[in-house]
Amino acid sequence: MGRFVFKLPDLGEGTAEAEIVAWHVKVGDVIAEDAPLVDMLTDKATVEMTSPVAGKLIEVAGVAGDMAAVGSAIAVFEVEGAGNAAGRGAPPPPAPAHAPVPDVAEVAETPPSAPPPPAPEPKAAPRPVAAAVAIPSRAEGEKPLASPAVRRRAEDLGIKLGHIAGTGPAGHITHEDLDAFIASRGSAGAARGPGLAKRLAVEEVKVIGMRRAIAKQMQESKRRIPHFAYVEEVDMTELEALRVHLNATKRDDQPKLTMLPFMMRALVRVLPDYPQINARFDDEAGVVHRHAGVHIGIATQTSNGLVVPVVKHAEALDVWASATEVARVAEIARSGKGSKDDLSGSTITITSLGPLGGIATTPVINHPEVAIIGPNKIVDRPVVLHGQITVRKMMNLSSSFDHRVVDGYDAAAFIQRVKAMLEHPATLFMD
Repeated sequence: MGRFVFKLPDLGEGTAEAEIVAWHVKVGDVIAEDAPLVDMLTDKATVEMTSPVAGKLIEVAGVAGDMAAVGSAIAVFEVEGAGNAAGRGAPPPPAPAHAPVPDVAEVAETPPSAPPPPAPEPKAAPRPVAAAVAIPSRAEGEKPLASPAVRRRAEDLGIKLGHIAGTGPAGHITHEDLDAFIASRGSAGAARGPGLAKRLAVEEVKVIGMRRAIAKQMQESKRRIPHFAYVEEVDMTELEALRVHLNATKRDDQPKLTMLPFMMRALVRVLPDYPQINARFDDEAGVVHRHAGVHIGIATQTSNGLVVPVVKHAEALDVWASATEVARVAEIARSGKGSKDDLSGSTITITSLGPLGGIATTPVINHPEVAIIGPNKIVDRPVVLHGQITVRKMMNLSSSFDHRVVDGYDAAAFIQRVKAMLEHPATLFMD
């Protein structure tokens, strides 16, 4: 038998290390070639690594959350043949099934064996708990007897000692009495009544995988970018009527339209007049890269956290194609199988919480972009229109900008142009 060492390959241009997300096998498993081995995370993309050989897994590099450098060994297999690595030396010979009988000389030189240790005394049977939950028989006004430690513990648990019968000497309440009382009442705070117990548990959750990548990205964005927010309300009544009509009359092969494709069309129509907003800022080099193509990041909530897949060249897509592409990249993000290209290269991001959108948000810019747009939920709201109070479908449009690159005036002018197109949806389709 030989040993095969599997080293982490290069998972993408510029990747120096990757994080172990989950092992699909465990040490001791015999696995086939190309069987799922481990998921590795890099640049928010999860890559499933398969076994390069058939054999028995005898060693792994780490557990979920550990980092592995490109080129480092992440798994060792025992395989048929020579493998690709030298062995670690021959194993010691197995012990004989029957020990050989020593000769007389060996017996004479062998010191007498120590006497066997005395058998442990049997532990006392635990005190029955029934007595601990009995109704106390103290006289009226008599204080329960307990040590300071027991009193402190009962106070922390919200339990009144007067409700507990003591089984210790002279009726002292012991820790065992407390345990029995808790078990009998089903709650550490039963003395306070249902729903009023103190919650003392502390859960430790290691920040690994996608959550660690998100935390790192958000921290970097807030640390490096001086954000400023701008919020404007938009009358979505006409656009909502158009969206409902298009969904009711669409072909079977066309996707259902949400508000996002219309927002994308508004951005691609307005951004050419504000090139400093459709940009990425390399602050280390001091260079702003203004892009002609509009590559829109779609912030997508997944079971592993927030991921931002990218719709490339949105300027070349109509509303139907935009809706199709949004659905495609969102599914890639939720499945965790997006490539580096699917999850990078955006020039501006849209983040929407849908019906949970609230009144307003202050979205965090997706570094190294310089702007992010956050539509909030659409609600019926009374407004004054042509001197009359009427109910309209209104939405607040939140946005954040990098103040190093985008001036406040330009940001406000940009949002006002987007607002005008959304309130007059026919302009979205006019050249």
